[in-house]
Amino acid sequence: MSKTIKTYPRFTLPQRIEHVVMLLSFTILGLTGLPQRYPSNGFAASLVSLLGGVENTRNIHHLAAIALMLVTAYHILVIGYKLYVLRVRATMLPSFQDAKDAWQAFTYNLRLTKKPPKMGRYTYEEKVEYWALVWGTVIMGITGFMMWNPITTTRYFPGEFIPAAKAAHSAEAVLAVLAVLIWHMYSVHIKRFNKAMWTGDLTEEEMQHEHPLELAEIKAGEGDAEVDQKTLRKRQMIYFPIAGVLATLMLAGVYIFVQSEETAITTYIPKVEESLPVYAPQTPTPFP
Repeated sequence: MSKTIKTYPRFTLPQRIEHVVMLLSFTILGLTGLPQRYPSNGFAASLVSLLGGVENTRNIHHLAAIALMLVTAYHILVIGYKLYVLRVRATMLPSFQDAKDAWQAFTYNLRLTKKPPKMGRYTYEEKVEYWALVWGTVIMGITGFMMWNPITTTRYFPGEFIPAAKAAHSAEAVLAVLAVLIWHMYSVHIKRFNKAMWTGDLTEEEMQHEHPLELAEIKAGEGDAEVDQKTLRKRQMIYFPIAGVLATLMLAGVYIFVQSEETAITTYIPKVEESLPVYAPQTPTPFP
């Protein structure tokens, strides 16, 4: 008779769906953005051709950017609900303990200490990834708006902001892709395959290994206290109107982002008669 494996819930279904949307939008942004960053690369040129040309590649890139902005707006509203209505602890905020955990993990990997750090709900690695995503989304959003709407941008800022935005946007994109391929892949899929974002829970063994302090809190009944229904409804009546206003403002921001100009950069390919040569110099190029 097989032994029942005890599990602990970690991510709800809406959180997992949010992760999938974020994953897909980020992947599409990378696959359509980096070929524009390195157009002379053979693989990039082939991918752009497969996607139907550079203009179609840009359109797909823009749609993925819209999806990323919408899921970001949803994430902000969910965080507000959890912090104000449910009054859960802000466990994703960095602290001095994270620096101590990082140092202990570093010394443990070098065999200078005997024990790895014991961490709670979110490890220092997860916090670094989360806040790097927040920072990257802000940078990509601002610079993306400048490139998507260069005329609107130059009404308020010097023209030099456009090439600067392009440089920052492409550099942040490369950094983000490398962070996912190296840091995230190793931490979540190679070092120890973590299926929590797909299954929604972790086994007791996994909790003991990755989040022992949180496991101890759960067993001791020291987690976030449940809110009684009367208090919950009272807070919801305050939060939902505020959230409605915030949602309207964020949707308006997305609309302005997309509709400020008809287009940003257009690749102009003139129609040339087939009978005309592509290049016909009047005199041959002299040799030295």
